[in-house]
Amino acid sequence: MDKTVTATTADTALTAEITRRRTFAIISHPDAGKTTLTERILRAGGAIQMAGNVRAKGERRRTRSDWMGIERDRGISVVTSVMTFEYGGCIFNLLDTPGHEDFSEDTYRTLTAVDAAVMVIDAAKGIEARTRKLFEICRLRDIPIVTFINKMDREAQDPFALLDEISSSLALDVSPATWPVGRAAKFVGTYDIRSRELHVSEPLDQSDPRMVQLGEELELVEAALPEFDLESFNAGHLTPVFFGSAMKEIGVTDLLDALASFGPPPRDQATETRNVRADEPALTALVFKIQANMDPNHRDRMAFARICSGKLQRGMRLKHVRIGKQFALHTPQFFFARDRQLAEEAFAGDVVGIPNHGTLRIGDTLTEGEDLRFTGVPYFAPEILRRVRLDDAMKAKKLRQALTELAEEGVVQLFRPQDGAPPIVGVVGTLQLDVLQSRLKGEYGVAIGFESTPYNLARWVTGPRDRLETFCMANRTAMADDIDGDPVFLASSAFMMKRTAEGNPELTFHDIKQIGQEIG
Repeated sequence: MDKTVTATTADTALTAEITRRRTFAIISHPDAGKTTLTERILRAGGAIQMAGNVRAKGERRRTRSDWMGIERDRGISVVTSVMTFEYGGCIFNLLDTPGHEDFSEDTYRTLTAVDAAVMVIDAAKGIEARTRKLFEICRLRDIPIVTFINKMDREAQDPFALLDEISSSLALDVSPATWPVGRAAKFVGTYDIRSRELHVSEPLDQSDPRMVQLGEELELVEAALPEFDLESFNAGHLTPVFFGSAMKEIGVTDLLDALASFGPPPRDQATETRNVRADEPALTALVFKIQANMDPNHRDRMAFARICSGKLQRGMRLKHVRIGKQFALHTPQFFFARDRQLAEEAFAGDVVGIPNHGTLRIGDTLTEGEDLRFTGVPYFAPEILRRVRLDDAMKAKKLRQALTELAEEGVVQLFRPQDGAPPIVGVVGTLQLDVLQSRLKGEYGVAIGFESTPYNLARWVTGPRDRLETFCMANRTAMADDIDGDPVFLASSAFMMKRTAEGNPELTFHDIKQIGQEIG
């Protein structure tokens, strides 16, 4: 009887801890103010004293979420940062994703690890191309979206026009949660539509033109726009909309309070065999990101894992499903961008860093013994292929190691030609090549250049083993192996790819490879 009571109490405690987790990503078009909003959220949550500002100068510009040298130099985010903090009785795991389209793979993988997304929109520009693309990724995964319309302290579009644009271009119901008080230079705060509270930076008389305008607009809002519906939000059909200015820290606490109040707790996660519920007692975790050399002095490799179910305790031994071996969690860590602390325990929804020396890869699953493999973490066929030129032949071995580590991290895709030619890297955009070059030089001391290749397309090839071997032998100069040793066919054009596929009907040519799975 006592054991039953103890087990029930433990289950209740586990459920309570999981229910207060909020794991979300911030997505936007570049320059919409995403990283500035991240800094202000962290400050509002009591996590930092002075928020960094992407447009500020000197030391003030050192944002906490952009920790890599190239990010601080260019004022952009090129890797996903993970930050854990507590606010309003909830534990927040905030993932600040790259806004630049050249790093869309990193963003896509990050979205496999979150339960909600905050979509940041520039009040002057409205929905931009990158915002639309990221939204479509969220829609594929049915991720609930909260919208934050930023930069209301500048010249902006009419709020009703912005809401109409979101509704029509994203086919999403919009429900304003707050409403702006004043516009541009006269923007002083927000009105909370649900609680009917005014949040302004200076007192306003009812006769103030801004208050008169607010009253008129609220009548229109109530008449024309739907009320917030939690079920529709959780299904990804409706987005609550918040107005504000991250720069002036207006509307940020509105957003945080809402996430604490109705942000979704950890969701079920799909595996190849079944759905894993967050409140299951046995621990499962998905590695969605690898980051090498976060501390260049220690050449560390950190695997970021989303805990999908159960409770993590430091020192526990887990099954590394891909290789079938035990893996000990000696020093799991919580992250706050560059800062970190030991995670003695963590629960479903939390994101932890696991130090390792290349044992863990993107897409790996850790469990307490069950053979599960989480799905939904892809590699996309690269759009640009370049051959790596090594400036110092004495560093060939170091280059091999560095390229392998950075490819496992997901910075680029690495293809080793089967005919022994120098390695080829594949990227989505040219900025990735700049990052690769910068990191090889800064972190490994290896200077490289890039040369064009006769290839423009790469496709993974699967099929019967004998047919595949025959094909590889016949096309040896156009064949390469990826980081996992899977065969890749390199084609000079879409026409040649189509011709090759038609000439080999027994083989399949894939432009997406599911990480951690056999393709085919």
